[in-house]
Amino acid sequence: MYAFVKGVVTLVKPSYIVIESYGVGYLVLSPTPYDYKIGEQAVCFTHHYVREDTNALYGFKSLESKELFVKLISVSGIGPKSALSILANDRIDEIIMAIEASDVKYLTKFPGIGPKSAQQIILDLKGKLVIDELELTPNQESDVSQALSALGYSKTEIRKVMKKIDLDLSVEQMIKEALKLLMK
Repeated sequence: MYAFVKGVVTLVKPSYIVIESYGVGYLVLSPTPYDYKIGEQAVCFTHHYVREDTNALYGFKSLESKELFVKLISVSGIGPKSALSILANDRIDEIIMAIEASDVKYLTKFPGIGPKSAQQIILDLKGKLVIDELELTPNQESDVSQALSALGYSKTEIRKVMKKIDLDLSVEQMIKEALKLLMK
């Protein structure tokens, strides 16, 4: 199994890229191949997908994208094509938030994902995904986050509300504002 491929991008096509590393050209299927530029040095986090009739290398710009891809293809009825279409069309944090919020309508907007598939994704992955988008520094933001966590709010709820509150307020004011939003 390959964790990542590091090398020079030599070819970019609509569904894949080729990365040359030590004289070997790796054909890597990617949800966002045009994020790569020919001639650039790149690191591509990969998942080696092997089945009876398939042997493919899927690659992603970030480790978070790769991890979400692996979790998506673990869902019954979701294959690599459907997982790639989900990752190609939206941001990871929004996909995770939709799953956590049980938003079937949001998930059905992706090609190849119908209501049953969306419900299966939610059933299998809800509560198992973590968003590390909000990198909290040891300051007022983390104090507010810890206070809300101590009050029993989930990480997902805290992340949603932290995006909406004014971060220039005092810790007490931020907690009050966050609680008001969480009570709605």
